[in-house]
Amino acid sequence: SLIVNAAGQTRKEKVILPSSLQGTKPNSIPNKKIEDPVAGKIKTSSLATTRQDLNGFHLIPPRVTFGVLKEGCTYATTVIMKNVGVNFSRFRVKQPPPCTGLRVMYTPAPVAAGLEVELEIEIFAMVIEGKDTGLEEVSHDIEILTETDTLLLPVKANIL
Repeated sequence: SLIVNAAGQTRKEKVILPSSLQGTKPNSIPNKKIEDPVAGKIKTSSLATTRQDLNGFHLIPPRVTFGVLKEGCTYATTVIMKNVGVNFSRFRVKQPPPCTGLRVMYTPAPVAAGLEVELEIEIFAMVIEGKDTGLEEVSHDIEILTETDTLLLPVKANIL
């Protein structure tokens, strides 16, 4: 219960439900979806009671932290985008500005339901001229545009 705790006493603080139970995805902006006359409606009884949206992607991991990087070197990591919907879905990545040193490499193609695609996040560690502080933080949200929403993938790194 949200009103009483396990001991039957009234709760003093508000219970924070995880995003999976709220039906929303963290770091995403929903698109105003235009009704697609070609796509069929799903009327299966097993799917009729679910509260979650039956379209979209999940990012694994939901954020990337490179840690401390050496200036002048290139580092890369892989992020998996899994289609958790019941139909195939398309996406595209809005490339970050060159001043961040970030680049996203992927193969653009529709992703079938239940399958996943890999995004390779590459960073060239560079310090902006004029800064001599020793440690510079790079922080940027990579925008991934899908049919249902815009996913934000936070990327952080510290350049030595």
